[in-house]
Amino acid sequence: MKTVAFIPIKLNSQRLPHKNILPIGNHPLCWYICDTISKVEGIDEVYVYCSDPSVSQYIPDNVKFLKRPKWLDENDIKGYDIYNEFINTVKADVYILAHTTSPFIKVSSIQNALSYVISGKNDSAFSAKRIQTFSWYNGKPINYSLEDVPRTQDISPVWVETSAFYIFKREILSIHHRRIGDNPFIQEVSEMEAIDIDEKEDYELAVMYEKMMEE
Repeated sequence: MKTVAFIPIKLNSQRLPHKNILPIGNHPLCWYICDTISKVEGIDEVYVYCSDPSVSQYIPDNVKFLKRPKWLDENDIKGYDIYNEFINTVKADVYILAHTTSPFIKVSSIQNALSYVISGKNDSAFSAKRIQTFSWYNGKPINYSLEDVPRTQDISPVWVETSAFYIFKREILSIHHRRIGDNPFIQEVSEMEAIDIDEKEDYELAVMYEKMMEE
């Protein structure tokens, strides 16, 4: 069973300019997830999928660069278009889609989630943060009753997807056109692992965390 990891990178990010190459500690942001993925056992190939070859100077040497079509950089392009183009270019049985915006995801988290998909117990997996508190959606509570308010420790948790990684078998995307199957494994991640850098404030928080880790 061939397993391939890929990391889509767009150098001309909008919300936070040059996000993927901003420094965090001693490396640019995009370096971290590449380094983490390359340490996960059972992955046959790791690719950075970017339209700009200059990205190679910002990633570890053991990660391959694969040039993607320039049209995938357009602002109205959906993630599915990028993923589908990649799996049509690089054939594998299992794919790990990872994002640069989660620099603190642990090797052990990806490794554990991958084991569930490789074993056949689950058809996909994704990283998520566990929220065990009173939660509402569209003006209504979703995990408790107003007439019977439970203790916080007894409340049903809500799982919030993080952007760190998704693992899926080829047919999940090629046939069902999604990255999460009908029987996914949810990999719980810590608050730090769940950091997702999209805005300036997220980046500043990540820099602060990195400095704390170095002390």
